[in-house]
Amino acid sequence: MDTAAYIESHKVICICRKIYEKDLLALSHALYQGGIRLMEITFDQSDPACEARTAAAISLLNREFGGDIQVGAGTVLTPSQVETAHEAGAAYIISPNTDLAVIRRTKELGMGSIPGAMTPSEILTAHNAGADFVKLFPAAWLGFSYLKDIRAPISHVKLIATGGVTEENFGQFLELGVVGAGVSSRLVDKKLRDAGDYAQLTARAEMFTAIARGHQI
Repeated sequence: MDTAAYIESHKVICICRKIYEKDLLALSHALYQGGIRLMEITFDQSDPACEARTAAAISLLNREFGGDIQVGAGTVLTPSQVETAHEAGAAYIISPNTDLAVIRRTKELGMGSIPGAMTPSEILTAHNAGADFVKLFPAAWLGFSYLKDIRAPISHVKLIATGGVTEENFGQFLELGVVGAGVSSRLVDKKLRDAGDYAQLTARAEMFTAIARGHQI
C-alpha cells in the first residue's frame, strides 16, 4: 500500500511536538497498542537544532517499528527541511501553510504531500500544485458549517482535519467528508505522560482507531 492509500486507510495522524528519544518511544508503543499507525514528528522552529533532532526522531521510529508505523515530518517550512526529512526516512511531509516550493520538492522526492490551508483559494492552490491531501487548519475553530460549505464546491479535494480534533468530534468530521485527521493533545497529553499513565493514551488511541474503522473506504 502506498503512502497516500495508507494514510487514507488509517486516517489518524498523531502529531508529536517536542517529544524525543525514550519519551517518544514510550508514547509510540502506547499508541501503537491502541491502533495508531501514523506519526508526525514536527520541526520545532524555535529550536536551532530542530533539523537534527527531528531527523533523529524519524530515524528512531523507523528503526523501532520497521515500517509498521509510517512516519512523517510536520511543521515543514522549507525545501531544505523536506530534504532533511527525506534523508531520515520520512514518508510524508506536513506543513501548516501552502508553500509551492515545499510541495514541489516533496513530490520530487516521492513523498506524500500534506500542506495546510484554510480558505478555498489556499486549498485549491495546494491541490493544483500536486498535494495528495490538504490539511484543513485550524479545523475545529473553523467548524462544521465552514467545512460543509467549502466541501460543496470542492468535494474532489481530500482534506485532513487538524486542530482541535477529539474523540467527540472526529466522527462528525469524517461524516462531513474529511478523509482523516491530525490529532495532537488528546494523544500526546503531557500530564498523562508525566504521570506515566500510558494506558490512558492507549485507550484514547483505541477510541480514535475505532471511529476511523467505522469510516474506512
